[in-house]
This record gives sequence, C-alpha cells and structure tokens, in this order.
Amino acid sequence: MLQESGEMYLETIHILHQQKGAVRSVDVADYMGFSRPSVSRGIGLLKKEGFITVDKNGYISLTKQGKRMAEKIYERHILLAKFLVRLGVDEITAAKDACKIEHHISDISFQAIKNHVAKYTKETVSV
Repeated sequence: MLQESGEMYLETIHILHQQKGAVRSVDVADYMGFSRPSVSRGIGLLKKEGFITVDKNGYISLTKQGKRMAEKIYERHILLAKFLVRLGVDEITAAKDACKIEHHISDISFQAIKNHVAKYTKETVSV
C-alpha cells in the first residue's frame, strides 16, 4: 500500500510521461515544486517497491504495477475534479480538492461517483 506521497509521485511521473515522453527526477522535482533530495528519496522508495525503474541515464519508467497505480490515481483526480466543477466549484478549487480526495476515497465510493457521472453525463475518463 502506497502512502499519499508515493501516489503523488506516480501520478506526476504518469503526467510527465504523457507530456514529455522522457522523465527524470529533476522533472518531477520541478513539476511538484519539491527539492531534488526529497524527490530522489521518493524515487528510490518507488524503485525499491517495484513501481518504477530508472535507467543508467536517470530516465524513469513506470512498471506495469506502477502504471496501473498511476492511472488509477490520475483517473480519480480527473473525474473528481470534473464532478466538482459540475457541482459549481471553480476549476482551481476543484483541482486542489480532487487532489486531496483522490488519495483517501474508498474504491466503493469512487466507483459510485464514477457510475453516477457515467449515468448522468454519458462521459468517461480516459487516462
């Protein structure tokens, strides 16, 4: 079970891979606004747990397990942010709140929200 910070790192790596293709620790640090030593420690833990690999040039790749987890967190973020916006929350607040909720909501509650959104909007989230 990953802690919230590990989930945030995986989600960030996933987003950066989509945007840039190649990702290094410095990219993660810049994106998240964290210090390079903090990111280095987090990356090391994710590598040790088998969520990522780091090649000899420092490029980070998600393993199957890491990609699955990153996509799960990213899907939660996107769907929850859209859901909150549809409820009338401004986009900035919705994004911030979705980031907090995505790490703590149960699979059961998230699936219920996902089903509700799909039923009433015919919208799906692709990651």
